[in-house]
Amino acid sequence: MKKFTLLCAAMVAAVMTAKAEVEFAYDAGAEIVSAYIWRGQYNGGLSFQPDLEVGYDGEHTSFRAGVWANIGASDWGFRKGLPTYTDVDGNEINPNTRFMPELDVVLSFSTYGLTIGANHYYYCDGSNFFSWQSADKLDANGNTSTTEVWAGYNFGDVTKVGAYFNWYTTVAGGDLRYDENGDPKRAWSSYFEVGYDYTFEGIGLTLGAIVGMSPWESPIYGNEKFAVTNISLKINEEWELNHVTLDLFAQATLNPDGINKENVFIKGSGDDKLYNQKLNGVIGLGIWF
Repeated sequence: MKKFTLLCAAMVAAVMTAKAEVEFAYDAGAEIVSAYIWRGQYNGGLSFQPDLEVGYDGEHTSFRAGVWANIGASDWGFRKGLPTYTDVDGNEINPNTRFMPELDVVLSFSTYGLTIGANHYYYCDGSNFFSWQSADKLDANGNTSTTEVWAGYNFGDVTKVGAYFNWYTTVAGGDLRYDENGDPKRAWSSYFEVGYDYTFEGIGLTLGAIVGMSPWESPIYGNEKFAVTNISLKINEEWELNHVTLDLFAQATLNPDGINKENVFIKGSGDDKLYNQKLNGVIGLGIWF
């Protein structure tokens, strides 16, 4: 933890001492989406997704820290009559309540198109209203918190080319596979994507395309070997209204490897048919301040 804190401090210092003028910056807003689709996986239906990032921005350098959440329409539920029980860790579980939001903590440092960062995904255990899984334990459904590190390069920061690529690797949490003896091993689940965005100047319309893949066996992405897990096409339109930006978008996502509710990492409630489909889509509206 001390090393991580020192690294963050060094990033901030690098930004503050850069030759280009830097200033405090923030992005705050939220999206309402018809479905929660993540890297080719359908993870739930209608959702509210607030987002907040703060940091320092220069012409080609920035440091950001923030939080992001997903609260789905099917992420909570209340029933009556089911008895409480105690899990293997001695925690009392109330099956009559279900609350399954996701909270992510993000850090990133960028300079001249190159970005390094870390994302921590924090999940409710889905059965006890105020019970959150620790990063080193799995609940009965196999869900847990995870932490990943990532690096990427965006050509658009120093050129007019809208191409970018990112690599993500999970380094902590419930990302486990089991050997022939049934012993858990770190899977190092990884995801690599290549994307391209083209913006029509003057009208705020952007077309985007992404191809993403998992390079080896992964319990998070549901593949047993190298697999293309995400082919997405997106269109979005932005409008500037004083100090507010409205963003309307639609996206179609194909997972050629296939996915189903049984091997989705976060087993939320919802329509099983949508989890089992290789092709899914989402429309959404965002507002940013």
